[in-house]
Amino acid sequence: MRHLSSLGLALAVSSIALAQMIHGRGGITLPPPPEAHTAPVIDDYFGTKVTDDYRWLEDANSPQTQEFINAENAYTARYMDQARIRSQTLDQLASLEQVSSWSVPLQRGDDYFFEKRLAGEDQASIYVRHGWTGKDKRLVDPAQLSRDPNTSVVLLDVSRDGSQLAYGVRQGGADEFTVHLYDVKNSKTLLDELPAAVYYSVNFTPDGKGLFYTRTDRQGTLLYEHTLGTRTFHDTLLFGREFRGEELGPLDLFFATVTDDGHYLVVEIDRGVPARRVDIVYRDLTKPNSYFDVLTWGIDSRFSAIYDKGSWYVKTDYKAPNGCILKAYPGVMPDAWDKVVPETADAIDDFSIVGNKIYVNRVHDVKTETSVYTLDGKPAGHIEYDGIGSASILAGRTFDRYGFFNFQSYIQPPTIDRVDTVTGRREIFAQPKIPFDTGDYQLQQVFYNSKDGTRIPMFIAGKKGLAQDGSERLLMTGYGGFDLSELPAWNPQWAWWIEQGGWFALPNLRGGGEYGEKWHRQGMFGHKQNVFDDFFAAAAYLIQNKYTSPEHFAITGRSNGGLLMGAAITQRPDLFSAVLCGYPLLDMLRYQNFEQGEHWTTEYGSSADQKQFPYLLKYSPYQNVKKGVKYPAVMFFTGSSDTRVDPLHARKMTALMQADSASGRPILLHYSLSGGHSAGVGVEQKIQDDADQLTFLWTETGQPAARK
Repeated sequence: MRHLSSLGLALAVSSIALAQMIHGRGGITLPPPPEAHTAPVIDDYFGTKVTDDYRWLEDANSPQTQEFINAENAYTARYMDQARIRSQTLDQLASLEQVSSWSVPLQRGDDYFFEKRLAGEDQASIYVRHGWTGKDKRLVDPAQLSRDPNTSVVLLDVSRDGSQLAYGVRQGGADEFTVHLYDVKNSKTLLDELPAAVYYSVNFTPDGKGLFYTRTDRQGTLLYEHTLGTRTFHDTLLFGREFRGEELGPLDLFFATVTDDGHYLVVEIDRGVPARRVDIVYRDLTKPNSYFDVLTWGIDSRFSAIYDKGSWYVKTDYKAPNGCILKAYPGVMPDAWDKVVPETADAIDDFSIVGNKIYVNRVHDVKTETSVYTLDGKPAGHIEYDGIGSASILAGRTFDRYGFFNFQSYIQPPTIDRVDTVTGRREIFAQPKIPFDTGDYQLQQVFYNSKDGTRIPMFIAGKKGLAQDGSERLLMTGYGGFDLSELPAWNPQWAWWIEQGGWFALPNLRGGGEYGEKWHRQGMFGHKQNVFDDFFAAAAYLIQNKYTSPEHFAITGRSNGGLLMGAAITQRPDLFSAVLCGYPLLDMLRYQNFEQGEHWTTEYGSSADQKQFPYLLKYSPYQNVKKGVKYPAVMFFTGSSDTRVDPLHARKMTALMQADSASGRPILLHYSLSGGHSAGVGVEQKIQDDADQLTFLWTETGQPAARK
């Protein structure tokens, strides 16, 4: 056997270590990532055997998993310590995010209730303003509830007379929160408290002496009535488990509302997420111990209802994929209902009735257009908006004279306006002062063809005069799922990116609701690959038109968008240089077994179904990582407070990619101890998290160092 001298052995070891070193851009050098052991588990899916080497990482509470998380966070911290732009990024983000912000208010008489966060505060408080020009009075301050800056409050409802409000208290980014009551007149919190849970709705009873609330668990959703001043143990179950002989299960999610006149308690039952069918029942609150009657039941379409002046107005996609509004009659099939607002080529995004007028938001090529109608369907004008952007539906009660909406875009921070439904006059309720000059930037919309020839819209934003020669960085995001329309919206991260001189792009992928239910269906179940193909075609368009090149191309997405990122990593690693994969779904063979995953089987399908298993296996990112492939730089971002998408997806995918990637690029896991799917972390924590994400993406799309 040949023996090495001590010097030769040292050189050999040094050479091996050098080969295993991880090279980030910007001169960042890391040792090999923390080693995660493999413990193969083999599952048999209808005769197809699938091996999972990191099943042990599904147990978040095991000492081994905790050790893995701590080691990965330390590894990511080593990267950030070397990233030269992080300190600068923190300062720049602070100027965009440490600003005052408001929510759309709820009006009760002459009082306006809303959430407001002042510049320099970590969380929003709940305020009341008496009169349009009155001073804002802080009612509930989360800083007085807890020293934890990640404790937040949310306004849930205000009693009809404005004397009481219900609010939620959330810890970090968890979906669960506790419910509390506040006496406005006496400026004190009441003793009533609903325990931490996932609540879909909380509403005062018409007399203000109780609450109707819907709470969900793994068995399903239940509707209760709580009488103020009593223990929750005595709350009355009003609806759930079954109705008219039909069992209601874990996929049946519902929420309750009280009609503005206090006449009815209305329950909307969503069958799945997104709902493939929506049922509506209602109860007459003027009659003690009355039963629930049916407005619509058992029809495989979606419905939402508003009651005004003795009539039901219903938005539905029943025989109208782009949506229409009907005047409904209980006990009669929808075919016999009166058509108030007909279906058009543009999908209805939402509707409301304020000041006894119908306001309809339609999506015209992914931009909001708002039309106004009388209650009998006659056109009554429009709300005009400035430039490309999106507006929320006009918020207010059916009999209120004034309604509120916000308008925003990728280059325009949100502004909240009040609209006089009689005169149409608009006034600004709130406008944040953000040091961002909209006039310095451009927002355009282009169209491109996907793999199968489908025409897809895409927004592109950047500084005016920015070079289009392939040398600039570009950040693209996307979603494509759950019938959600990705309309132009303000985001400080996107604003920071284009301030630095990068391009930003968002293609409106199939699976969303931008062009109605047909558009949605083209991106769900076995058609999910269309979503990924639309995204890859967008990347090809941007590269061909020299907005960027693969070396400078960053992508980001979270939740269902995190699944999109996983598909981009495994299917087209050649297109992108850096990927931020946030709160992702990645193991599509097991997702339905954890947290709220079962709800989404109505969108994705399930590996327990023999017909659905093959297409899930074909695109599931976790099962399609290949050893020896040169993958881009990736940061998986999740948090222990994510009670919607289980963080196990990010943990397992990190371990697998760190073991299999042959590119020598960083594969990082950023694991927050307070972050989660819902909003709730404090502004300072959010700035820190955003800075980590943007620092990684900007650094890893810079010019690669020359290799010797």
